[in-house]
Amino acid sequence: MIRIILLVIWLLLSVWLVIWTGEGLFGVDQRNSILPFSEEDTLGGPIIIGVAWGLLLTSGGSMSGFGRRKRVRGESQIGVGSIVEISRTGLTVNDVPQYDLFIRVAPKTGDDFIGQLRMLVENTDLSSLQVGQPIPVRYSVTDQDAVELADVTDPSVRDALLQWRIDRGLIDPRQVKARTTGIQVPASVLSVRPTGRRREGQSELELTVLMAPEGASTWEADTTVFAYPEAISRFQVGSPIWAFYRREDPKTVAVTIEKEAGR
Repeated sequence: MIRIILLVIWLLLSVWLVIWTGEGLFGVDQRNSILPFSEEDTLGGPIIIGVAWGLLLTSGGSMSGFGRRKRVRGESQIGVGSIVEISRTGLTVNDVPQYDLFIRVAPKTGDDFIGQLRMLVENTDLSSLQVGQPIPVRYSVTDQDAVELADVTDPSVRDALLQWRIDRGLIDPRQVKARTTGIQVPASVLSVRPTGRRREGQSELELTVLMAPEGASTWEADTTVFAYPEAISRFQVGSPIWAFYRREDPKTVAVTIEKEAGR
């Protein structure tokens, strides 16, 4: 509703500016105008209205009809997509550029589709958005033109991301139980060696880690992990990480960079 109201206001301001411009170019008696806010001060009114028009256009982005982004409506589902294209829209808000992300999504049922996500991206964050990178999204089951970012703090979203990695072999099948039902503890990297294997744009690393559960004895374990090139530095010798294991099999370990809430 708010978007509709803002769109109506923007259209009314557009009409006002068009008429004011037409009167200035073609009007015979420019002392009289059919427009409000234009007789007492020949510049104050147009300046204020022009600024308001520009702010609405800039902040609204797609509301003016120039944008193609639509919100996800109706019944929606969570999925994991991969970025296939990133392009600038030409719009900036507070010096932050806007981008269109085109994302290939594999739904739970049916064929893959490509949806569009329009968002502001800080220049410092752009490097984290790469073609091929998986990204959690929410999509409509009836209208797949648009997608929205899913909240990674939502447990169901984390589960979808984890299942995506399992389905694509990014987690060794022997580690799946530890990763999904194991105990999460702090760990440190003791050694690291790239294997040369790549999958889904990620490189496989062989690690030896020191498991350090709080209040218990430490032990060493060997494991593997697939990591994006920009994340490999987080697995250097001495780096603190998090690891999952099951009490009945403490040598089978799965690792992550960040601590997972609720585990």
